[in-house]
Amino acid sequence: MTWIINNQDVERILTMRDTMAALEESYTNLARGEAVCRPRIDIAIPTRDPAKLYRWGTMEGGSTSGYFAIRMKSDIVFTQTKGDVITEEKYCTQPGLFCGLILLTSIETGEPLAIINDGVLQHMRVGADGGIGVKYMARRDAEVVGMLGSGGMARAHMEAFTQVRNIKRLQIFSPTKANRERFGEDMAQTYGLEVQICDRPEDVYRGAHIIAGLTDSAIPVLDGQYLEPGCHIVNIGGGGQPDAVSMSRVDRYLRFGDAPAPQGRPEFGVSDEYITYAAYRPGVASKKASKRAHGTALPDRMVTLAEILSGTAQGRENDQQITWSERGNLQGAQFYAVAGRAYELARSANLGHKIPTQWFLQDIRN
Repeated sequence: MTWIINNQDVERILTMRDTMAALEESYTNLARGEAVCRPRIDIAIPTRDPAKLYRWGTMEGGSTSGYFAIRMKSDIVFTQTKGDVITEEKYCTQPGLFCGLILLTSIETGEPLAIINDGVLQHMRVGADGGIGVKYMARRDAEVVGMLGSGGMARAHMEAFTQVRNIKRLQIFSPTKANRERFGEDMAQTYGLEVQICDRPEDVYRGAHIIAGLTDSAIPVLDGQYLEPGCHIVNIGGGGQPDAVSMSRVDRYLRFGDAPAPQGRPEFGVSDEYITYAAYRPGVASKKASKRAHGTALPDRMVTLAEILSGTAQGRENDQQITWSERGNLQGAQFYAVAGRAYELARSANLGHKIPTQWFLQDIRN
């Protein structure tokens, strides 16, 4: 049988501890050559509406541990401006609905094991990356989080941060006052934290050991002039990396790693987080369609997770350094690991819907 596992099922069974453990194991397997993945590849096609773009995205990977997965997204994408804030918005069929699926297969039999909604798992795996970065790069005594953003990614990251550090205080700002107040109240109740609701973004930096920009902004939201010595930076959105001032102040940069080059074709190896193939409508130029994500950002200040785990290099070298962590282009290696764990947990709990695997098979050779 093939299992259909929805977001509600994933939310019931998958913990942040499970997610972080699965990812660290996957990154270790990559370093050993026992796992493989490729960078995310997007296909971008202009729609009849010149302000909107169709984007199909996939990322995939697998391991000798038994699983392979491909994550697929089908989005209508556009930008939206509210005051000084520019965000990337997306939907499938209509605003508020989205299509993201993970197909999990067995490397031993080729069997399609599960189809899983990616919404909750997506937040969990990104939050877990933030937690892994804090685990290896933040000060050991880090206890104050300064956060920009109050949505799903903010919640996932707070859960991850509390797994690896004794967090005592949260300083939160997001553009909508009601949202930041609601988020702050929830975090205070969930984790027993002291919470400061900030009316200005610059206030979140004061005394913070971990600075987290967790928004859907299309431009950087962090402001490096406010960073204090010894802080660790986590950044989501804003073009994929912090602002230029923050980057100039980073002393030590943790990049988890890079997807390997194709076998026998080292020249095809890239460090870009994703690559876009694009179609163009005559007379309509689309910067979105030609966008290419950054690769290795600070090579002269970089350390990899494999180097830290092997003991050949260390992360933070002292409590005054400003550090930053990011995953690299290893998304494909995340989804087989976390989806595989979610599948195991769902089967144990008998959650999800089962359909005949035979529906996916045929007697004509492909």
